[in-house]
Amino acid sequence: MSERQTIPAGHGLALRLAAGDAVVVINTAGTHVVDTWAFRADLSAAMSMPISRVENGRLHPLIGEPFFDDEREPILIYEADTSPGVHDTIMAACDAARYRRLGAPPEHRSCVQNLLSSMAEIGAPIPQAPQPLNLFMNIPIHADGRLEQGVPLGAPMDQVTLRAVVDCIVAVSACPQDMTPINNGIIHDAHIVHLSSGADP
Repeated sequence: MSERQTIPAGHGLALRLAAGDAVVVINTAGTHVVDTWAFRADLSAAMSMPISRVENGRLHPLIGEPFFDDEREPILIYEADTSPGVHDTIMAACDAARYRRLGAPPEHRSCVQNLLSSMAEIGAPIPQAPQPLNLFMNIPIHADGRLEQGVPLGAPMDQVTLRAVVDCIVAVSACPQDMTPINNGIIHDAHIVHLSSGADP
């Protein structure tokens, strides 16, 4: 059984997964970043990009490899990907301070706000945002160490499947960044499908 949900442009949502369940994160417009987090169901650990980079020895896993939590245990498997496979594990989630620095109005939404509010809405409040897995984000690393904020490289309806290793909560944000190139300057809805254990994407 599967349920497709809309992630409204500039907003987020969180959902609970049992071990073996999967989520399919869909880049509906093809040019949109989806910040993604995972937490153990009891909130005792969160998916960690720095630890995942260490344990995998790569900027992000190969298909079939896990993302790890901050206790160095697998939490999600990077199971399938129809996009070019360009994702980011380096950049912090956008927050209110980021938009102030860019000159945005105070009411501008952020991925951190989306995460915190989405977790609270399902009764799993957290005090702060870990570094996200930035699905579909294109951050070229230049020889001089410069990080470029590029436009996503995929196509409409590209999708990534992440499978839960343990009971967990996955939270996503259809990034509201409209002041840099990372969403091609325009924010869009994205979609997510929750697949119960054994279901096909």
